[in-house]
Amino acid sequence: MGLLTVGEPLDWPETKKYASHVRSHGIDQFLHIFRARRNRRDETLKWGDEIEYMVVKFDHGNRKVRLSLRASTELLKQLQAAEDAGAVDLDSLWRPEFAAYMIEGTPGQPYGILPNRMERALMAKAVKEEEQGENISEMDEDVFEELEDHNDTITTMFNFLNQVEDNMRKRREEVRKLLHSDESVLSISVFSRAGTYDFCFPTSFVETVDGYSRSLFFPDQAINHGHPRFRTLSKHICDRRGSPANIQLPIFRDKKTPVPFVENFFQSMNIEKDQLSSDQLRQFKNISDEREVKFRKTDHVYMDAMGFGMGCCCLQVTFQAANLCEARLLYDQLTPLCPILMALSAASPTFRGYITDVDCRWSVISEAVDDRTPSERLGIDPTNGDKVRKIPKSRYDSIDLYICPGNEIYNDIPVLVDEEYYQKLIDGQVDPLLARHIAHLFIRDPLVLFKEKLNIDDSTESDHFENIQSTNWQTMRFKPPPANAQEIGWRVEFRPMEVQLTDEDNAALVIFIVLLTRLILSFKLDLLIPMSKVEENMKVAQRRAAATKERFWFRKGIVLPNCVVKHFARSKSLCEQAIKLSEQISLSGGTKIEKTKEAMYDSCVQLTANEIINGGGDNFVGLIPLLNVYLDSMEIDAVTRCRLTRYLNLIADRARGNIPTPASLMRDFITNHPDYNHDSIVNDSIQYDMLVQIAALQEDKIKFTDLLDTVKNMKAKKN
Repeated sequence: MGLLTVGEPLDWPETKKYASHVRSHGIDQFLHIFRARRNRRDETLKWGDEIEYMVVKFDHGNRKVRLSLRASTELLKQLQAAEDAGAVDLDSLWRPEFAAYMIEGTPGQPYGILPNRMERALMAKAVKEEEQGENISEMDEDVFEELEDHNDTITTMFNFLNQVEDNMRKRREEVRKLLHSDESVLSISVFSRAGTYDFCFPTSFVETVDGYSRSLFFPDQAINHGHPRFRTLSKHICDRRGSPANIQLPIFRDKKTPVPFVENFFQSMNIEKDQLSSDQLRQFKNISDEREVKFRKTDHVYMDAMGFGMGCCCLQVTFQAANLCEARLLYDQLTPLCPILMALSAASPTFRGYITDVDCRWSVISEAVDDRTPSERLGIDPTNGDKVRKIPKSRYDSIDLYICPGNEIYNDIPVLVDEEYYQKLIDGQVDPLLARHIAHLFIRDPLVLFKEKLNIDDSTESDHFENIQSTNWQTMRFKPPPANAQEIGWRVEFRPMEVQLTDEDNAALVIFIVLLTRLILSFKLDLLIPMSKVEENMKVAQRRAAATKERFWFRKGIVLPNCVVKHFARSKSLCEQAIKLSEQISLSGGTKIEKTKEAMYDSCVQLTANEIINGGGDNFVGLIPLLNVYLDSMEIDAVTRCRLTRYLNLIADRARGNIPTPASLMRDFITNHPDYNHDSIVNDSIQYDMLVQIAALQEDKIKFTDLLDTVKNMKAKKN
């Protein structure tokens, strides 16, 4: 998670004192990287996934599950032992995460894809267009005639395909071998009872008065204590904003949910009341009463610590593009897909022991790390009423800017930038759009600063740049090459997805995104919609059952270069469905949407996730049908194509509603459990039974269909 510098962290007043120093030198470090690497080119598209896990401990006798706090210390040390000893070609790499019960696993080496002949030709065309500053309408016909006779096999292009899911399974098994008999490693987005009484092992209670989080519910012991960054982050966010986090989620209203739903903070505190003196109890009562006055909100679940957000798990994918131009293209074109993939991967229906009326964790993390002061949130100084600089969003939120040249018109929301740094970037020969992006990130203060890293060489290190960059947690992240790693190029990180209950589902989502990058990079697939519509989609995506019940703004029609359409039409391997779809695409081939504001808003329409993924309407052919055209236009061996189809079918069925999202499945399990009282409460026994089933699923003791049958049978008995 972010920059893990070794050293002694400064306290908040000292960190604040050096904020301008960090930002100024961070800009200098970016400029050095930009000048040195702006022309770097890599033919191979490298990429890798990141999966975050929770380690839980089962108390089978009492039907209770706790989060195991040894994950970030004992387990991580063992998992990193081979890497620390200098071993190479490892199957997996392990990194710490915010919570003491979390670990992050990645493949030992990035996967790589070499473009085929057609893609190389199209990429060369794109580079030539960039250099000449104009659109090259067509390519030589003989290029594609030659391709028909020398069609690449996708087997070599996608030789990673058989590794992705297998590697995910190996990662899980690596951890499992180190666990006690009553522990499990789970890929779950949220632990339903995090923040309730005694939810950790060893038993840990809150330090509300003098702790790092000052939380009523989430103890400091649950924060990773293997590296000072994590606890310091938590403390400095509270220090900067002037109070603990204020996270509010609407309660899911059931038949017996109190009306109105109003929490008693003191009763809910994670403290051992029997072991406290009357003075201590009185102090806790006073603090909780003060919080109620400031933060209690009718019909909402209140949370107050960074751990409620950063203690959730996710699935991320990082791509290394061929060059700076392609990285910017990927960043922009993947952005409209962020809300769609968030909704399809939704896995977070419960928080702090309650069923909530959202399915995703995104807004929880956004509020959990919101370090804005009251005046920055309101744009008004609360002491005198004067107008001050307003920062519209938390530093964890959706992106605000497209950054690829030519896409400026889609940036239709107000964006705050640091004008001094913007001019410094312009003077350093950074183009206005990229300069605006970096200057926007640099409106933030550094949150953690190590005294050993105050004064560093801006030409060889990039810690100050990464300090700001890594604490802007957004749906997409544009990542320049590190200053001290020549083998790494320009990268883009896709960040909105929630972790899934099975390795197969995680692999399906990852491979779906990878395949879409082939369309985007090779065929210049244009998915852009106004940024305001992306923001609207982000809010919609978090709603309950958004994957099947909501509509999202999306680009209508599909435009591909005429040369690509002709190649599809001529390809000898097209199946009947692909031929038909190819004819639909050819109707709009080469017809560009005029880049005016009016045309920009007319270019998008509200569609269901099913229409976006599978097509079926007049406005969009569907991403999966389009991928099938792409795949069927090349010769693919039967085994590879079969596996691709299996993954694409999982995504297609999720969008159709044939397969529930993890959030919907968990919600159904809880609400149909025999111990559920229709009061929106997830008690210990309900969570225990649910996680026993999920652990069995992830340990291959049951199949996904068995879990669906369990829920179906509970529902039948409940009714």
